[in-house]
Amino acid sequence: MTTVNDHTSASANGTELTDDEIFRAHEGGKLGVDVTAPLDSARDLSIAYTPGVAKVSRAIAADETLADRYTWTQNLVAVVSDGTAVLGLGDIGPRASLPVMEGKSALFKTFAGLNSIPLVLDTTDVDEIVETMVRLRPSFGAVNLEDVAAPRCFELERRLIEALDCPVMHDDQHGTAVVVLAALRNAAKIVGRPMDSMRVVISGAGAAGVACAKILHTAGVGEIVVLDSRGVVHEGRDNLTPIKEELLGYTNPRGITGGLESALDGADVLIGVSAGQIPEELVATMADDAIVFALSNPDPEVHPEVAGRHAAVVATGRSDFPNQINNVLAFPGIFKGALQENSRMITDRMKVAAAEAIAEVVAEELAADKIVPSPLDPRVAPAVISAVAAAARADGVATA
Repeated sequence: MTTVNDHTSASANGTELTDDEIFRAHEGGKLGVDVTAPLDSARDLSIAYTPGVAKVSRAIAADETLADRYTWTQNLVAVVSDGTAVLGLGDIGPRASLPVMEGKSALFKTFAGLNSIPLVLDTTDVDEIVETMVRLRPSFGAVNLEDVAAPRCFELERRLIEALDCPVMHDDQHGTAVVVLAALRNAAKIVGRPMDSMRVVISGAGAAGVACAKILHTAGVGEIVVLDSRGVVHEGRDNLTPIKEELLGYTNPRGITGGLESALDGADVLIGVSAGQIPEELVATMADDAIVFALSNPDPEVHPEVAGRHAAVVATGRSDFPNQINNVLAFPGIFKGALQENSRMITDRMKVAAAEAIAEVVAEELAADKIVPSPLDPRVAPAVISAVAAAARADGVATA
């Protein structure tokens, strides 16, 4: 049996976690299957299984829509990964990604009452993944893509949305973007600056960076500039991917070139979604009452204490600092709201509605160190579910 050395690390509340404690909690996995029908007598067996179950199967064979009512599919999310971009660990493969996917399923159950099943696929071929999910479609009601590397994640999500008649969302893109929008809405109130006048710089043009740019543009942010490892994404730059070419349609209207030095000068907002470190002297060139979201985890692009010397509002991806931008605020309620309405897809309006609901939860408690709720706040999921369901109906994608 493999053993581990008993090292320690800090938890969210500052207490120490030992390796032994962590591994023991994962032993045997973090998930199980609950039986919801009684099986205490011969009569129970006859109802839940043979011969009674045959009546239900015949009914579904005659009308496939009855599967939503008489099986768990309408309450089941497939958490799908190929293990190519897991947390900050990178391409570690499907088997090593499975503990993360189990954790994601546990969050679905805990925060939205949704069943989910981790599916880690031993392929990185988009065609193969799409074919696999199409063939498995009768078994689930929605797909949460997780930890798929960019740029393949963009094509994979698009292809699955086209191929499947159910909600599909890559959470690393859109979950992050939804919570960022919620946080920015409230941060804008703190600094007294309307979003349509803001200059926003996004450091990172991967899955999260592109999704943040899209949702902020949809929400009416004044100016957005995106940077990748080569600097500002601008017209005339060579070797831009199709996704970055698309970004040019709604970002960098002033045609800024260069790197962070030119982008951050006078900017109102910095959103860091890359692993690159940002020097304090560049943060100091931002506008007065700046907003800094340094979301790289565990090492933010700029340490929050450093950012706090120059910014009025600071957020991170970490739980040991105020204003954690945590996807769990968004994805459980988004999927629950979509499934509740039997939605065919998750639209931009549904994502923006989720962001507005998250922001509104702390509207009466708003402060520079409280621009988003705690992930454990019980008000969050019901608010998001209701808002997403209403947006699905308004967009005409609800079929319930």
